[in-house]
Amino acid sequence: MERRNFTSACLAVPASMVLLATRQAYALSLGDLSAGDAASGVRAALEQGASVAVSLLGRPDGFLGNPKVRIPLPGYLENGAKMLRMVGQGGRIDELVTAMNRAAEQAVPASRELLVSAVRSMSVADAKGILTGGETSVTQFFVGKTRAPLTERFLPLVTAATVKVQLADKYNRLAGKAADYGLVKQEDANIQRYVTGKSLDGLYLVIGEEERKIRQDPVGSGSAILRKVFGALR
Repeated sequence: MERRNFTSACLAVPASMVLLATRQAYALSLGDLSAGDAASGVRAALEQGASVAVSLLGRPDGFLGNPKVRIPLPGYLENGAKMLRMVGQGGRIDELVTAMNRAAEQAVPASRELLVSAVRSMSVADAKGILTGGETSVTQFFVGKTRAPLTERFLPLVTAATVKVQLADKYNRLAGKAADYGLVKQEDANIQRYVTGKSLDGLYLVIGEEERKIRQDPVGSGSAILRKVFGALR
């Protein structure tokens, strides 16, 4: 009976008190930092991470030479490529995969402006969400703010880069048939859209990695505001 009364009492705690406790915990986690300092620190971290990611990926072998983001043929087609290699068609497969990754490398620099704009327009609420949201919070922020417009920006650039490869049209025909049988995701059945999606996945992945580095070693970031904000979280 006493346990039931205790549980009922806990459930009766007003939502305002829960919110207040959450805010107090957040304030304690940041020590003497103001909301403005916290937001400035997050903006600096994200802008630095975005800049590094674009520089790393938007160059020759940025995708092709990085196993973490290298764009392969999707699922079923990758398995089919293994068979083609066995009959001496490996060179053509390599040509297509290289073209896909080169297209991504050429498209990525076009993301810099939108990424920086998203960071600079970040609200204090966005900054709080990133500081307290865990290791995927940065990726979630950029995906929400930039994925749709970057898809529109990347697609024509990727199309221009892949149209030069004769296998691109064959890929689309084969992938389209494979998608009809559920062997390839519908969104992967067009090489231009597939490469665009994978380019953005790789971009967000590297941005997230850069942000984690700052969290783990704010002193090594070389920025006073980053040391102040992320140092307070350690």
